[in-house]
Amino acid sequence: MEAPEIFADQLADAARSMQGWASTQLTLEKVVLVAAEIIRGCDLVGISIVHSEGIDTPVGSDETLIRIDELQFVLKEGPCFDALHLHEIVHSRDLANDKRWPRWGPLVAKEVGVVSIVSYRLYTTQDTLGAMNLYSVKPDAFDADDINNGHALAAHVGVALAASQHAEHLEMAISNRTVIGRAEGILMERFGMPPDQAFAVLRRVSQRRNVKLNRVAEELVRTRETPR
Repeated sequence: MEAPEIFADQLADAARSMQGWASTQLTLEKVVLVAAEIIRGCDLVGISIVHSEGIDTPVGSDETLIRIDELQFVLKEGPCFDALHLHEIVHSRDLANDKRWPRWGPLVAKEVGVVSIVSYRLYTTQDTLGAMNLYSVKPDAFDADDINNGHALAAHVGVALAASQHAEHLEMAISNRTVIGRAEGILMERFGMPPDQAFAVLRRVSQRRNVKLNRVAEELVRTRETPR
């Protein structure tokens, strides 16, 4: 079987398996394994994720790599930073001497020993989710086919990541709605108030304490003490 056909089969298998990755953390951990296995020349993988507090790298095939990835967002330079803000794909054949990143490039080459990289933006039509960074300890390790194959993988990863995040958000919303409903039930039973009034009480306490509504509800359900 020719190399393109082998990759196509590997990518198809990976895409099908991604459908069952409900947890975002599990999705990222699996991506690290899949990318290192099917992208030729890839030695290390880091996945950076955009969230409400900023950007971090929750998963990487090396702990030092995770710190180096996060340093990009401190220095505001590096291929992952550029992939998120400037270009969909960012490639470097020689990190130690790449003039685009004069501080970050030599640092990662020295501390981690990687010298070439391809970074891909992970996104859907609605959102930028993060970036997938493929590193190699060899110079100029990624040819045009490798870069295109990584791009195809990144497209599937973006869809899988969006699906897992949506599932987690939905699960959290259902959990929050359940605990709020239980808290409303306690107030309704204790004070004989209708559901809308019970919800109004919880919301008022939330606003006065500057605490999220679901936290107020969790406290009431746990302690059974009426909010004052």
